[in-house]
Amino acid sequence: MSLSECWEHISQASRERKLVAQNRGHCFIARMKINWRHRGELRALVQGGYAHALRLSHGFRDVIYPPSCATCGLPVAANGGLCSGCWHSVRFIERPYCEVLGLPFSYDPGPGILSAEAIADPPPFDRLRAVATHDGAVRDLVHRLKYGDRTDLAPMMARWMWRAGSEFLAQADVIVPVPLHRWRLFSRQYNQSAELARALARLAERPMASGLLVRVKRTQKQVGLNAKDRAANVRGAFKVLERRRDEVLGRRVVLIDDVYTTGATVNAASRALKRAGAAEVTVLTFAMALADIIST
Repeated sequence: MSLSECWEHISQASRERKLVAQNRGHCFIARMKINWRHRGELRALVQGGYAHALRLSHGFRDVIYPPSCATCGLPVAANGGLCSGCWHSVRFIERPYCEVLGLPFSYDPGPGILSAEAIADPPPFDRLRAVATHDGAVRDLVHRLKYGDRTDLAPMMARWMWRAGSEFLAQADVIVPVPLHRWRLFSRQYNQSAELARALARLAERPMASGLLVRVKRTQKQVGLNAKDRAANVRGAFKVLERRRDEVLGRRVVLIDDVYTTGATVNAASRALKRAGAAEVTVLTFAMALADIIST
Protein backbone atom coordinates (compact mmCIF):
# COMPACT_ATOMS: atom_id res chain seq x y z
CA MET A 1 0.00 0.00 0.00
CA SER A 2 1.34 3.39 -1.01
CA LEU A 3 1.76 6.25 1.43
CA SER A 4 -1.14 8.18 -0.12
CA GLU A 5 -3.43 5.15 0.09
CA CYS A 6 -2.45 4.63 3.71
CA TRP A 7 -3.19 8.28 4.53
CA GLU A 8 -6.59 8.02 2.77
CA HIS A 9 -7.43 4.92 4.82
CA ILE A 10 -6.57 6.73 8.07
CA SER A 11 -8.64 9.78 7.06
CA GLN A 12 -11.63 7.58 6.18
CA ALA A 13 -11.48 5.85 9.58
CA SER A 14 -11.29 9.23 11.35
CA ARG A 15 -14.33 10.51 9.46
CA GLU A 16 -16.26 7.37 10.40
CA ARG A 17 -15.39 7.80 14.09
CA LYS A 18 -16.55 11.44 14.00
CA LEU A 19 -19.80 10.40 12.32
CA VAL A 20 -20.45 7.75 14.99
CA ALA A 21 -19.72 10.27 17.75
CA GLN A 22 -22.10 12.82 16.16
CA ASN A 23 -24.84 10.21 15.86
CA ARG A 24 -24.39 9.26 19.49
CA GLY A 25 -24.64 12.92 20.47
CA HIS A 26 -27.80 13.38 18.43
CA CYS A 27 -29.33 10.30 20.05
CA PHE A 28 -28.44 11.62 23.52
CA ILE A 29 -29.93 15.03 22.70
CA ALA A 30 -33.03 13.35 21.32
CA ARG A 31 -33.40 11.37 24.52
CA MET A 32 -32.99 14.56 26.53
CA LYS A 33 -35.70 16.24 24.45
CA ILE A 34 -38.03 13.31 25.03
CA ASN A 35 -37.31 13.39 28.74
CA TRP A 36 -38.00 17.10 29.10
CA ARG A 37 -40.64 17.81 26.46
CA HIS A 38 -42.69 14.66 26.87
CA ARG A 39 -42.41 14.05 30.60
CA GLY A 40 -46.19 14.31 31.03
CA GLU A 41 -46.84 11.76 28.30
CA LEU A 42 -44.26 9.38 29.78
CA ARG A 43 -45.74 9.76 33.26
CA ALA A 44 -49.23 9.05 31.90
CA LEU A 45 -47.88 5.99 30.09
CA VAL A 46 -46.27 4.65 33.28
CA GLN A 47 -49.39 5.36 35.35
CA GLY A 48 -51.56 3.68 32.73
CA GLY A 49 -49.33 0.62 32.81
CA TYR A 50 -49.51 0.51 36.62
CA ALA A 51 -53.30 0.81 36.55
CA HIS A 52 -53.52 -1.97 33.98
CA ALA A 53 -51.23 -4.20 36.08
CA LEU A 54 -53.32 -3.44 39.16
CA ARG A 55 -56.55 -4.40 37.35
CA LEU A 56 -54.88 -7.57 36.10
CA SER A 57 -53.73 -8.52 39.62
CA HIS A 58 -57.21 -7.86 40.99
CA GLY A 59 -58.62 -10.05 38.24
CA PHE A 60 -56.32 -12.92 39.24
CA ARG A 61 -57.23 -12.37 42.90
CA ASP A 62 -60.95 -12.53 42.12
CA VAL A 63 -60.43 -15.80 40.25
CA ILE A 64 -58.56 -17.38 43.16
CA TYR A 65 -60.69 -15.73 45.87
CA PRO A 66 -64.11 -14.92 44.38
CA PRO A 67 -65.75 -11.74 45.78
CA SER A 68 -68.02 -12.47 48.72
CA CYS A 69 -70.33 -10.55 51.03
CA ALA A 70 -68.38 -8.85 53.81
CA THR A 71 -70.72 -10.25 56.46
CA CYS A 72 -72.31 -13.56 55.39
CA GLY A 73 -69.86 -14.72 52.71
CA LEU A 74 -72.34 -15.16 49.84
CA PRO A 75 -70.99 -14.42 46.33
CA VAL A 76 -71.26 -10.78 45.22
CA ALA A 77 -70.23 -8.84 42.13
CA ALA A 78 -67.19 -7.11 43.66
CA ASN A 79 -65.11 -7.10 46.82
CA GLY A 80 -66.02 -4.66 49.57
CA GLY A 81 -69.78 -5.06 49.21
CA LEU A 82 -72.79 -6.74 50.74
CA CYS A 83 -75.26 -9.22 49.34
CA SER A 84 -78.85 -8.06 48.84
CA GLY A 85 -80.05 -9.72 52.04
CA CYS A 86 -77.41 -8.07 54.24
CA TRP A 87 -77.83 -4.75 52.44
CA HIS A 88 -81.55 -4.70 53.24
CA SER A 89 -80.73 -5.13 56.94
CA VAL A 90 -78.78 -1.86 57.01
CA ARG A 91 -80.73 1.05 58.50
CA PHE A 92 -78.91 4.17 57.37
CA ILE A 93 -79.31 7.28 59.51
CA GLU A 94 -80.59 9.99 57.20
CA ARG A 95 -82.26 13.33 57.85
CA PRO A 96 -84.34 14.21 59.76
CA TYR A 97 -82.08 13.82 62.78
CA CYS A 98 -80.88 15.89 65.72
CA GLU A 99 -78.25 18.31 64.42
CA VAL A 100 -76.14 17.82 67.57
CA LEU A 101 -76.47 14.16 68.57
CA GLY A 102 -77.41 12.78 65.16
CA LEU A 103 -80.31 10.82 66.68
CA PRO A 104 -82.87 9.99 63.97
CA PHE A 105 -86.37 11.45 64.26
CA SER A 106 -89.45 9.42 63.37
CA TYR A 107 -90.90 12.53 61.69
CA ASP A 108 -89.54 15.82 60.35
CA PRO A 109 -89.84 18.51 63.06
CA GLY A 110 -88.25 21.15 60.84
CA PRO A 111 -84.71 22.39 60.20
CA GLY A 112 -82.30 22.86 63.08
CA ILE A 113 -84.45 21.09 65.70
CA LEU A 114 -82.55 19.43 68.54
CA SER A 115 -83.52 16.26 70.35
CA ALA A 116 -84.69 16.33 73.95
CA GLU A 117 -81.47 14.55 74.95
CA ALA A 118 -79.29 17.27 73.39
CA ILE A 119 -81.27 20.03 75.09
CA ALA A 120 -81.39 18.38 78.52
CA ASP A 121 -77.74 17.27 78.55
CA PRO A 122 -75.64 19.10 75.93
CA PRO A 123 -72.58 17.03 74.93
CA PRO A 124 -69.00 18.36 75.09
CA PHE A 125 -68.60 17.87 71.33
CA ASP A 126 -70.20 20.11 68.71
CA ARG A 127 -71.96 17.47 66.66
CA LEU A 128 -72.11 13.75 65.99
CA ARG A 129 -72.77 11.85 62.78
CA ALA A 130 -73.15 8.08 62.35
CA VAL A 131 -73.64 5.92 59.29
CA ALA A 132 -76.32 3.49 60.48
CA THR A 133 -77.92 1.88 63.49
CA HIS A 134 -75.99 -0.84 65.31
CA ASP A 135 -77.91 -3.90 64.15
CA GLY A 136 -78.06 -6.37 61.26
CA ALA A 137 -75.11 -6.30 58.89
CA VAL A 138 -73.72 -3.12 60.47
CA ARG A 139 -73.37 -4.87 63.82
CA ASP A 140 -71.65 -7.81 62.11
CA LEU A 141 -69.18 -5.49 60.35
CA VAL A 142 -68.30 -3.75 63.62
CA HIS A 143 -67.70 -7.07 65.38
CA ARG A 144 -65.61 -8.49 62.54
CA LEU A 145 -63.42 -5.38 62.47
CA LYS A 146 -63.13 -5.08 66.25
CA TYR A 147 -62.79 -8.70 67.36
CA GLY A 148 -62.18 -10.73 64.19
CA ASP A 149 -58.92 -9.19 62.91
CA ARG A 150 -60.77 -8.06 59.77
CA THR A 151 -58.86 -4.83 59.25
CA ASP A 152 -59.50 -5.29 55.52
CA LEU A 153 -63.06 -4.09 56.19
CA ALA A 154 -61.89 -0.64 57.34
CA PRO A 155 -61.64 0.93 53.83
CA MET A 156 -65.19 -0.15 52.93
CA MET A 157 -66.59 1.09 56.25
CA ALA A 158 -64.64 4.34 55.90
CA ARG A 159 -66.26 5.03 52.52
CA TRP A 160 -69.67 4.85 54.20
CA MET A 161 -68.42 7.16 56.96
CA TRP A 162 -67.11 9.60 54.36
CA ARG A 163 -70.61 9.79 52.92
CA ALA A 164 -72.08 10.53 56.35
CA GLY A 165 -69.51 13.13 57.41
CA SER A 166 -67.90 14.49 54.24
CA GLU A 167 -69.01 18.06 55.02
CA PHE A 168 -67.00 18.12 58.26
CA LEU A 169 -64.13 15.92 57.11
CA ALA A 170 -63.43 18.32 54.25
CA GLN A 171 -63.12 21.19 56.76
CA ALA A 172 -61.15 19.26 59.38
CA ASP A 173 -57.66 20.32 60.42
CA VAL A 174 -56.90 16.91 61.91
CA ILE A 175 -58.52 13.48 62.24
CA VAL A 176 -58.09 11.79 65.62
CA PRO A 177 -59.10 8.20 66.50
CA VAL A 178 -60.35 7.25 69.96
CA PRO A 179 -57.27 5.54 71.43
CA LEU A 180 -56.93 2.23 73.22
CA HIS A 181 -54.94 1.81 76.40
CA ARG A 182 -51.44 0.55 75.61
CA TRP A 183 -52.05 -2.81 77.30
CA ARG A 184 -55.26 -3.41 75.35
CA LEU A 185 -53.53 -2.33 72.15
CA PHE A 186 -50.72 -4.78 72.94
CA SER A 187 -53.18 -7.67 73.36
CA ARG A 188 -55.33 -6.79 70.33
CA GLN A 189 -52.42 -5.67 68.09
CA TYR A 190 -54.46 -2.94 66.41
CA ASN A 191 -56.98 -0.19 67.16
CA GLN A 192 -60.15 -0.50 65.08
CA SER A 193 -60.84 3.25 65.40
CA ALA A 194 -57.34 4.04 64.11
CA GLU A 195 -57.89 1.74 61.12
CA LEU A 196 -61.06 3.64 60.25
CA ALA A 197 -59.36 7.00 60.81
CA ARG A 198 -56.43 6.04 58.59
CA ALA A 199 -58.72 5.07 55.72
CA LEU A 200 -60.78 8.26 56.19
CA ALA A 201 -57.64 10.41 56.18
CA ARG A 202 -56.75 9.01 52.76
CA LEU A 203 -60.26 9.65 51.42
CA ALA A 204 -60.49 13.17 52.85
CA GLU A 205 -56.81 13.99 52.20
CA ARG A 206 -56.56 15.34 55.73
CA PRO A 207 -53.85 14.61 58.33
CA MET A 208 -54.39 11.90 60.93
CA ALA A 209 -52.87 12.15 64.41
CA SER A 210 -52.97 8.73 66.04
CA GLY A 211 -50.75 9.48 69.06
CA LEU A 212 -52.06 12.92 69.90
CA LEU A 213 -54.87 11.77 72.19
CA VAL A 214 -53.91 9.00 74.63
CA ARG A 215 -55.81 6.83 77.08
CA VAL A 216 -54.05 7.22 80.41
CA LYS A 217 -56.48 5.16 82.48
CA ARG A 218 -56.87 1.41 82.02
CA THR A 219 -60.65 1.06 82.03
CA GLN A 220 -62.76 -2.07 82.06
CA LYS A 221 -64.69 -2.98 78.93
CA GLN A 222 -67.83 -0.91 78.37
CA VAL A 223 -69.82 -3.93 77.16
CA GLY A 224 -72.79 -4.65 79.43
CA LEU A 225 -72.55 -1.42 81.44
CA ASN A 226 -75.40 1.07 81.70
CA ALA A 227 -74.99 4.76 80.89
CA LYS A 228 -74.05 5.83 84.43
CA ASP A 229 -71.43 3.09 84.85
CA ARG A 230 -69.97 3.76 81.39
CA ALA A 231 -69.51 7.46 82.21
CA ALA A 232 -67.81 6.63 85.52
CA ASN A 233 -65.61 4.02 83.83
CA VAL A 234 -64.04 6.47 81.33
CA ARG A 235 -64.00 9.61 83.49
CA GLY A 236 -60.53 11.13 83.22
CA ALA A 237 -59.37 8.36 80.91
CA PHE A 238 -58.06 10.59 78.09
CA LYS A 239 -55.58 13.41 77.71
CA VAL A 240 -53.77 15.27 74.94
CA LEU A 241 -50.01 14.96 75.20
CA GLU A 242 -48.49 18.22 76.37
CA ARG A 243 -45.87 18.24 73.62
CA ARG A 244 -48.60 17.95 70.96
CA ARG A 245 -51.11 20.51 72.21
CA ASP A 246 -50.19 22.83 69.34
CA GLU A 247 -51.75 20.31 66.93
CA VAL A 248 -55.11 20.78 68.68
CA LEU A 249 -55.09 24.43 69.76
CA GLY A 250 -57.63 26.36 67.70
CA ARG A 251 -58.13 23.43 65.30
CA ARG A 252 -61.22 21.69 63.96
CA VAL A 253 -60.97 18.07 65.03
CA VAL A 254 -62.92 15.06 63.74
CA LEU A 255 -62.95 12.32 66.38
CA ILE A 256 -63.36 8.78 64.99
CA ASP A 257 -64.88 5.77 66.77
CA ASP A 258 -66.54 2.57 65.60
CA VAL A 259 -69.76 2.69 67.67
CA TYR A 260 -71.66 5.39 69.55
CA THR A 261 -73.59 3.85 72.45
CA THR A 262 -74.33 6.06 75.47
CA GLY A 263 -71.70 8.58 74.42
CA ALA A 264 -69.53 8.07 77.49
CA THR A 265 -66.31 7.32 75.57
CA VAL A 266 -66.55 10.09 72.97
CA ASN A 267 -67.72 12.54 75.67
CA ALA A 268 -64.60 11.89 77.74
CA ALA A 269 -62.35 12.08 74.68
CA SER A 270 -64.03 15.29 73.48
CA ARG A 271 -63.55 16.94 76.87
CA ALA A 272 -59.84 16.18 76.70
CA LEU A 273 -59.63 17.73 73.22
CA LYS A 274 -61.57 20.81 74.28
CA ARG A 275 -59.37 21.25 77.37
CA ALA A 276 -56.38 21.22 75.04
CA GLY A 277 -57.91 24.11 73.09
CA ALA A 278 -59.72 22.45 70.17
CA ALA A 279 -61.98 25.00 68.49
CA GLU A 280 -64.46 22.39 67.29
CA VAL A 281 -64.94 18.65 67.78
CA THR A 282 -67.07 16.60 65.40
CA VAL A 283 -67.61 12.95 66.32
CA LEU A 284 -67.97 10.52 63.42
CA THR A 285 -68.81 6.86 64.04
CA PHE A 286 -69.72 3.93 61.85
CA ALA A 287 -72.65 2.74 63.97
CA MET A 288 -75.05 4.16 66.54
CA ALA A 289 -76.62 1.93 69.19
CA LEU A 290 -80.05 3.14 70.17
CA ALA A 291 -80.25 0.99 73.33
CA ASP A 292 -79.13 2.04 76.81
CA ILE A 293 -77.26 -1.21 77.44
CA ILE A 294 -75.12 -3.07 74.88
CA SER A 295 -75.06 -6.74 75.78
CA THR A 296 -72.75 -7.99 73.01
